[in-house]
Parts: sequence; C-alpha cells; structure tokens
Amino acid sequence: MKLAHIQEILRAEVITGDDQLDMTLEAGTASDLMSDMLTGYNTDTVLLTGLCNAQVIRTSVIAGVKAIVFVRRKRPRSEVIQLAVNHQLPLLSTPFTMFSSCGRLFAQGLRGVEGRVSERMDAPDGEFTP
Repeated sequence: MKLAHIQEILRAEVITGDDQLDMTLEAGTASDLMSDMLTGYNTDTVLLTGLCNAQVIRTSVIAGVKAIVFVRRKRPRSEVIQLAVNHQLPLLSTPFTMFSSCGRLFAQGLRGVEGRVSERMDAPDGEFTP
C-alpha cells in the first residue's frame, strides 16, 4: 500500500517525508514496546505507535520500518523529527487511536506481519526459527 493512501485513510498530517508518499509498504505493525519491534519481521512496514521519543526512530531504523504514524494526534519534538529526517524516515500523525487506525488500514487491505511469522512456523522441522 502506498504511504499516500495510508495518509488518506488515516487523515494523517505529514510531519516529514512529503517527498516519500509514493513509497510502497508491504505490511503494517503497531506497538508501544520497542523491544517487540526488534523480535518481529518488520522490514518494509509502517509502524503505528503512541511513543514519540528518539528510541522509536532508532528502533525503526534497526528493524527496517519504512514509515511511522503517531496515533492520537501525537507529535514528536523537533530533535526526534530531525533524527527521522537524517534517516529519511517519514513521520505522520493521525487523530485516530491505535485500535481505530489499525482497523481502518486492515479494512482497506493492509495486512500485518503475521504472514511472515507463519512462513517461519511452517518450517520442515516444525520449529519456529527466527
């Protein structure tokens, strides 16, 4: 799904990354626990979160997240925005809650990372191996 379509669905304000709205995101994920982001398969995803600190940017870069949407009208401070700019990571802010945002995106066809996890769980030996 194109980031521009996500912006439209979520009625989101673009904080940074106006020039990246044509990027395609393969899946979506939502979390306020950044440690969870490091254990999943989050490459080429959009992250929905209520956290607005620098750790969200750093963790997203490590995890391969391609865009972040802050829920509940949250807006990061200028130093967090600058860190995102430095990493070419688009930031958006939506008025919707995390639950509603996820539901809206799912209803429009964006799926979560579960498919990536289930592929790993279907390994021949029956064991889940990250």
